[in-house]
Amino acid sequence: MTTAITSTSTSTYEVRAIPPAVLRELRERDDAGVARESVTDAEGGAPLRCCLRHSEAGERLVLVAYAPLRRWAAETGAEPGAYDECGPVFIHAEECAGPAPGGGYPVEMHGALRVLRAYDVRGHILGGTLLELPQERAAEVEHALREVFADPAVALVHVRAVLFGCFMAEVRRRR
Repeated sequence: MTTAITSTSTSTYEVRAIPPAVLRELRERDDAGVARESVTDAEGGAPLRCCLRHSEAGERLVLVAYAPLRRWAAETGAEPGAYDECGPVFIHAEECAGPAPGGGYPVEMHGALRVLRAYDVRGHILGGTLLELPQERAAEVEHALREVFADPAVALVHVRAVLFGCFMAEVRRRR
């Protein structure tokens, strides 16, 4: 089941999972143009970008290629050029309820090393903020996001895992 909940929010920005309509497209054919097969996650722990939590053992997942900046650019008319990236993300094989309502940054998705990569309205990288915070201090990401969004040129931020470079979540300035 899908709900309309696609983001969590604070006063200046909102954290977004991959939207349900995009998830449906990715399950059919991902952003690399490939129809991927689902698998059963025997152990659990995969970071799910559809609901911003880790998978549980036994859940059906799909590892798809996802181009978050390309999707944002198509929506906004931006031209990210060479900054467009396509990488692997785990999503549920079937529709899910999406992220839990409220609560801001999804601390469950946080790992020890994350980067907040800031983009301007053109989709060009403005810079990044390296976060070296263990899971138990993940709530401190809220402060770092407020600092990034203090720059009026920042239109959106991608949270990425440093080790693998994987996209974790999108953070947009609230309108």
